[in-house]
Amino acid sequence: MRKTTKKVYVRNVPIGGNSPIAIQSMTNISVTNVAATMEQLENCRLNGCDIMRIAVPNKESVSALATVRKQTDIPIVADIHFDYRLALAAIEAGADKIRINPGNMSLSQLDSVIDCAKEHSVPIRVGVNSGSINKEALIAAKGNKSEALCSSLKSYVGYFERRGFYDLVLSVKSTDVRETVEINRMISDFGYPLHLGVTEAGLLRQGLVKNSIGIGALLLDGIGDTIRVSLTSDPVDEVRAAKDILISLGLRNGVRFVSCPKCGRCTIELEAVAQMVYDYVKNIDKNIKIAVMGCEVNGPGECRDADLGIAGANGNYVFFKHGERYKTVAASDAIEQFKKEIDLLTNAD
Repeated sequence: MRKTTKKVYVRNVPIGGNSPIAIQSMTNISVTNVAATMEQLENCRLNGCDIMRIAVPNKESVSALATVRKQTDIPIVADIHFDYRLALAAIEAGADKIRINPGNMSLSQLDSVIDCAKEHSVPIRVGVNSGSINKEALIAAKGNKSEALCSSLKSYVGYFERRGFYDLVLSVKSTDVRETVEINRMISDFGYPLHLGVTEAGLLRQGLVKNSIGIGALLLDGIGDTIRVSLTSDPVDEVRAAKDILISLGLRNGVRFVSCPKCGRCTIELEAVAQMVYDYVKNIDKNIKIAVMGCEVNGPGECRDADLGIAGANGNYVFFKHGERYKTVAASDAIEQFKKEIDLLTNAD
């Protein structure tokens, strides 16, 4: 059962409540390169991204952000560190949400940001992470980082509430998977939508493993309203990974694709066949299961719940529907015939 949280809108994308879990990513180039930024935004959008974050480290970035805002409809989050004036300017430039760490600002500066965000109806993501932990909170928690981060966030939320500001998205991240899961479980009853992710997770393979475990564990607990798979890689890789995580958990429409690991019974180029089929179905937004098996033995056995399956067998391919064998096709025409079967299935309604 998913935990109920307050619903917050980032432009036209809702986060929290019963809204679909939103996918986020972040551009990895300077926003002052407007053309390249626009290309990254569009590529991420086409691959299923709902919200994009952009770093705003200086005045030049604010000006570029305003230009980008006018050229795209995807919701944009301005990522601000230290200089509260950049937060104010980013809101004025059209940012749909801002991300700040309140610990990097004085209370008077934070008050200015809150007032500006309230005036423009812009939500604020309050982020704290293990790399910028409050020393006083750490001492009070006797060195327990999870408790210190939770305490810090709770105090920030209380301050925003006393100021009458409630359009918050909360984020507590760590580079450690266990710590990330533990902290988010601790704050899951705060009532505000949570942004999930494992921060600084590393390169593609390492980062995919860390994020899949951390984000997946929390989502299975019903915790989380928006996710970013942090990777030292192309932002599109983050979006695709996030989408795959949600689809695999039944939290987003899409094809659940399965293929066997191959064994001595296999007589086909399984990897090539699986790749061709996957490339054909990966952008279909319907909840169906497609299976590619290396031999006839695995067809009905391991993919009984697949809507469609294909398996190599003695120079031919056997087609399965809901685990039952229903026709055999020559290898030369099998892939094209299977694509037609997929089309019939996806266009049935």
